[in-house]
Amino acid sequence: MAPTKSQRKRSRPIQKKSPLESKGVKIGILLIVIVVIVIAVYFLLPRSDEEPTGNPIAVFDTTMGTFKVELFEDKAPITAGNFISLANDGFYDGLIFHRVIPGFMIQGGDPNGDGTGGPGYTIEDEFHEDLSNIRGTIAMANHGPNTGGSQFFINVVDNTYLDYNKEPLENAHPVFGEVIEGMDIVDAISEVDTDSNDKPIQDVIINKITIENQ
Repeated sequence: MAPTKSQRKRSRPIQKKSPLESKGVKIGILLIVIVVIVIAVYFLLPRSDEEPTGNPIAVFDTTMGTFKVELFEDKAPITAGNFISLANDGFYDGLIFHRVIPGFMIQGGDPNGDGTGGPGYTIEDEFHEDLSNIRGTIAMANHGPNTGGSQFFINVVDNTYLDYNKEPLENAHPVFGEVIEGMDIVDAISEVDTDSNDKPIQDVIINKITIENQ
């Protein structure tokens, strides 16, 4: 009796999968899973808006609050290096902002507290074409070429006429850093009441400057 249509079996070769092919499929799936996990972790991890520069950060702890300054060691190594050395030695601890002018700048770093003092030496002026006395930058205070030492000021407005390459070319104050956090504290210091010599009536003290490396 001939088999019915439902009883007939198709005669066709069945391709047997090799062990290597099966292993390859498993590896492929594993790689896909790994890629998905890596992408997920990348997007879930918190990221800073700014890429780290590698420059050190000076943390100013003052009686009016804390602010941070990136020191441009990459563009002003002599000036930034001098500031870092003084800060690490505790030179600035306990000093005041002795000259404060709203709409201009705040100045500190004088052990005498009146604008006449310094560390006992001077350093060379160091300028970089990319650095300018704009709002938030920190620069060296001086009384002429190559007379900087420890005194510094922070610009609260753009003061580009203090640059070495800007008109009227009568001032030259090397920029060596910029406030990256706490500019509101700097602004607040610039607005305190002062006497006829622009010295704050109530001392604004630098408790400590701590250098952090990125």
